[in-house]
Amino acid sequence: MLMLLETPAGYGLFKVTNDKILECSADQVSSYFEDSETARSSVCLRSFMKFKNSEDAVNEASCLMESRLGKGLKKFLTKNIIKKELTDELAICDKLLGMEIQNKLDIKVCFNPTTSEIIRGVRMQFHELVTGLSEQDTRSMALSLSHSLTRFKLKFSPDKVDVMIVQAIGLLDDLDREVNKFGMRLKEWYGWHFPELAKIVPDNLMYAKVIKKIGMRDNAKNCNLGELLPDEVAREVVQASEISMGSEIFEDDLESISELASRLEELLEYRETLEEYLKYRMSVVAPNLTYMVGELIGARLLSHSGSLMNLAKHPASTVQILGAEKALFRALKTKSQTPKYGIIYHAGLVGQSAPKHKGKISRILAAKLALCVRVDALKENDGPTVAIENKKYVENKLAHLLAEGDSKHKLSRPGWQEPSKRKKVN
Repeated sequence: MLMLLETPAGYGLFKVTNDKILECSADQVSSYFEDSETARSSVCLRSFMKFKNSEDAVNEASCLMESRLGKGLKKFLTKNIIKKELTDELAICDKLLGMEIQNKLDIKVCFNPTTSEIIRGVRMQFHELVTGLSEQDTRSMALSLSHSLTRFKLKFSPDKVDVMIVQAIGLLDDLDREVNKFGMRLKEWYGWHFPELAKIVPDNLMYAKVIKKIGMRDNAKNCNLGELLPDEVAREVVQASEISMGSEIFEDDLESISELASRLEELLEYRETLEEYLKYRMSVVAPNLTYMVGELIGARLLSHSGSLMNLAKHPASTVQILGAEKALFRALKTKSQTPKYGIIYHAGLVGQSAPKHKGKISRILAAKLALCVRVDALKENDGPTVAIENKKYVENKLAHLLAEGDSKHKLSRPGWQEPSKRKKVN
């Protein structure tokens, strides 16, 4: 039996010289590789092919990771097995790679727990079985190959930037939930002291800034709220503070409330920064998708699919109902009407249309989105070249539907006739 060993330095072909090892169980194989002498009596090296350079090593390693038969491995097996007309079985670690070798090279392949343990033992005693390669050299080759392979994967991975967008939109949604919780808690907490302020200043960020500015409600008349609020709103806050129905609080209560207001303000400022980052990333990664539906809707579509390439593989009908999977499966189960839209319902073009036209516009928009996403995923472009024409097409369709609706509404009014059909009164 022959064994194939893949190393950072090259490929090795070993032959089992002690047939008793093949009859052992997987647990007993390790006793044949306890030291170098027993290992040499069990297996021997038949051939070893070193990689020519680091580029060759990276190409072969990437093929092995995908369980594909690389050019170097094919040449090595052809030279040492096929041309020598050897009929021995070839033991290999990767079952999928072994099936490909068997199909393409017609070499009998063996894969079982015993052969896997034999290959493990050969790997442990590799430097004793192969002369001319020191352990230090193998380690340096492995380190160099790992760095080169990582750079190779990052260079050709279509998901390398998509992950940043997926994480950013997920974090943005988490921040929105946390901001709402903190805002509600802050208004309830400070509302015991100044309940009227929440109605006058509904915005969470401005509410937190006003609390930090005035502190106790009695200080509102002494603070210059015009720096934060319009003059009319500032006067309303001062007037409400003088007749407020809230209860008194202590200084340590105010310190805790001010600390929560500071945390809320920091979260809102960070959310703005994250949103700007997401806009920039989306404009670079998917400019056509961003131009059609905006960066937030585009990022949610991308996040729901997992990557830009996965989104590009979806047909227009799937893009149309992305995000409405629960409603779709429920409708299929109950044999009721399926949903007409998912995440793209929040797009501006769908929101501008009338309720009865939303399904039609979402279908047209999904068809154009599918084209734009494929351009973003498979073509390197500098801007929304395709999306400009597609968006104009959808806008024209929307305008046509609105005009149709207006004309039908006029015709449906009782007693209304077109000017050409009206009777002239002398």
